[in-house]
Amino acid sequence: MAPMASITIDPKAPLQKKPISYANLLLGASLNLFEVSTLGQPFEVIKTQLAANRGQSMAQALKTIYGRGGILGFYQGLIPWAWIEASTKGAVLLFTASEVEYRARVAGASPFLAGIAGGMGGGLAQAYTTMGFCTFMKTVEVTRHKSAVKESTFKIAGDIFKREGIRGINKGVNAVALRQCTNWASRFGITRFAQESIIKARYGEGPEAAKKATVLDKAGASIVGGALSCWNQPIEVIRVEMQSQVKTEGRPEKMTIFKAAQWIHQNNGIKGFYRGALPRIGLGVWQTLCMVALGDHFRALFKTN
Repeated sequence: MAPMASITIDPKAPLQKKPISYANLLLGASLNLFEVSTLGQPFEVIKTQLAANRGQSMAQALKTIYGRGGILGFYQGLIPWAWIEASTKGAVLLFTASEVEYRARVAGASPFLAGIAGGMGGGLAQAYTTMGFCTFMKTVEVTRHKSAVKESTFKIAGDIFKREGIRGINKGVNAVALRQCTNWASRFGITRFAQESIIKARYGEGPEAAKKATVLDKAGASIVGGALSCWNQPIEVIRVEMQSQVKTEGRPEKMTIFKAAQWIHQNNGIKGFYRGALPRIGLGVWQTLCMVALGDHFRALFKTN
């Protein structure tokens, strides 16, 4: 989700806190559900498969996923975990980022730095509320060994909770938090820089230039921000390794971020940290198109703020 990254802020405008629009929260949840239920989850599954099985080629990963259930194999973890995550993370981001950004502005930060601070705060809040356990369970669904007896996803979650408690179903949450924090800092910063560059190139530097920016201008800038923010793919691979259910001889039982990084480097070298980068870029672009282009369209259609 990246609707906020497309906002152009006038640094000379009077400072005021923008009220939370519940229509926007509902719209954000709806668009998130559409995004993840279409191309979002397949990109997520491919990305996770490659990150967890770093010796596989793209073709092997696709064949493995398809072998788990045909086309439906690409939607493992969608119900309920991806739906729970999609329907809540937008609201968490909007509430938290709005508050942090406002407080940063009050403290004297520029709109650019306040936006980055808001994105970081929103990303951390997402990770430690809904995304931590949802991301973990999605990864479990993709990487667990498939037994002859079909177990429900809730039974698997229950078994993990009985064995390891609340920490068990939040395994890797610190890596999720680090990923989300750097994701949103990058998306806000890169997207605003790209948008300013597009506006300058197309409309000049006059005071009215920003008002001429179209939905396509904003969507293009956000796509650039979403794609380039994938520089932190090593954090994502570490996160997947921490949450993975793939059993490998010699693999440490209790994974920390440091131990996971050591294990990846030991077995796959530097290249191992960038497995799954291509589908993640595809995921970022699709998320941005849904949340920015479609978001702007429906906000205008329904006249939400």
